[in-house]
Amino acid sequence: MERMNDEVAALLQEYADLIAITGGDAFKIRVYEKAARSVGGFAQDIAGLDERGLRRIPNVGASIAAKIDEYAHTGAIHQLEELRARVPAGVRLLTTIPTLGPKKAMVLYRERGIDSVESLERAIHAGALQGLPGFGARTEENLLHGIQVLGKTGRRVHIGLAMPLAEDIVARLAAVPGCDRCAYAGSLRRMKDTIGDIDVLATADDSAPLMSAFTALPCVTEVVARGETKCSVRTPTLQVDLRVVRRDSWGAALQYFTGSKAHNIRTREIAVHRKLKLSEYGVFDVNTGARIASAREEDVYAMLGLPWIPPALREDGGEIEAAVLGELPRLATDADIRGDLHTHTRLSDGLATLEEMAAAAAARGYAYYAVTDHAPNLYMQRMTDDKALDQRERVRRLGSAHPGTRFLHGTELNLDPDGEVDWPPEFLAGFDVCVASVHSHFTLPRARMTRRLVRACENPHIKIIGHPTGRVIGRREPVDADWEEVFAACARTGTALEIDAFPDRLDLPAGLARRALGHGVVFSIGSDAHAVPHLANMRYGVGIAQRAWLDPGHVINTWPPDRLLRFLGDGRGR
Repeated sequence: MERMNDEVAALLQEYADLIAITGGDAFKIRVYEKAARSVGGFAQDIAGLDERGLRRIPNVGASIAAKIDEYAHTGAIHQLEELRARVPAGVRLLTTIPTLGPKKAMVLYRERGIDSVESLERAIHAGALQGLPGFGARTEENLLHGIQVLGKTGRRVHIGLAMPLAEDIVARLAAVPGCDRCAYAGSLRRMKDTIGDIDVLATADDSAPLMSAFTALPCVTEVVARGETKCSVRTPTLQVDLRVVRRDSWGAALQYFTGSKAHNIRTREIAVHRKLKLSEYGVFDVNTGARIASAREEDVYAMLGLPWIPPALREDGGEIEAAVLGELPRLATDADIRGDLHTHTRLSDGLATLEEMAAAAAARGYAYYAVTDHAPNLYMQRMTDDKALDQRERVRRLGSAHPGTRFLHGTELNLDPDGEVDWPPEFLAGFDVCVASVHSHFTLPRARMTRRLVRACENPHIKIIGHPTGRVIGRREPVDADWEEVFAACARTGTALEIDAFPDRLDLPAGLARRALGHGVVFSIGSDAHAVPHLANMRYGVGIAQRAWLDPGHVINTWPPDRLLRFLGDGRGR
């Protein structure tokens, strides 16, 4: 079920954006941005908290608590509604273009009447921005590139937005009397990093109650189409399609609607060669028309002479051939994860204390847990040697409170353009784990970016390269590097590449991770948690790992503690 925290966090961030667009006070903007992050990362569901309870949330003062309370009781924040009325929705969408800030978006609207991404692109090509202060040729070039980046995701959203919505819908429909089974399918079940729409599948003898419940869901803003067994609705985030099938067709329907299209074409081709017909209704004998399998996915694949293929692999990327040869990998799962090696606390840019994060990690049953706050060269975090050493002592004391978890003191270092990092070797030697990441200079030439990453691998104190491509889905393109050279360096030096599980990163992407696997590289799946709820993002990283064909042996945080510690000590851990 979706938490009220997420709704309120989005509203507070929108309020901050609208203040910025309308030229409001910079301090006030930061206050609301901090409050949005704090509410979104607050471990407790804020539904039901009174104003006093709301004020216990970090960065939530009396005024913001009152707004949250107003929303809880009325479903709206009147000051937000007033700001919305002053700023056209299209102008707010302009601010989603990478490199275009709120002030410049408002200038475009006031001076040129530009109120959409499409009208901005037309204006640039028509030369309509010429003479507008602050919009020279370089700015126009950056805006066109930003529009291109935005267009690559289109109306798709990252999985972290789609998954909670799908799970909430499935839970509500599963509770409808008469519903036998309900699940999401499509690209979401395949754990793709971005989702274009959500496919929900259900079984029931009578579809009418499900259709009525579906169209009445709180998240529904429009009913696009409604039939006896299929219904499509729009939500503020995505379109959602519901299909109700007979109980005995569940397996075939689930296989079909999970996709991908390319995978389904291959399975239908196999069926034809075996004188069978495969559809969403089942597997049929071509000669007799008899249905011979449909109730379970496993039965459908078995009739094709194949073992069940995990959804994350169903992309026609060699999974059919591997299945025929009996060489499908035993994919890493959530249950294999023994710890988290990339997390943050309030000491840098996190929202929870060290003790709160440690308790949450122990509650997840982790055998080990690393705190990796940012190092000094990320200047806004104000990290110092003394702060890091003081935290180290606090980490060492955590074991007495949570004896089942081994706590590691780490840091997330900042790779400068030449591959150097924040602290000298003698200081780095005191950390249990060093993650090194690119946080700036994302547009270096390919050769220099490659050397930057290779030098990080060659640093004996760096054991993990964090979010290696630096991408932010829909906002920032991956860095340009010779990845084959980087992968070879990782394999040579025993440096792990991270799959950052934060939903707007999911970095290393699955395609690159699979290529790295071919070099013998090992991986770390890190939540990059900045708050207690973020620890649960680990599952998105696991999904990417599965799409990359990773087995547990290639993921270092599935290893037993002794093996992991050997790896962190010498980079091998064999």
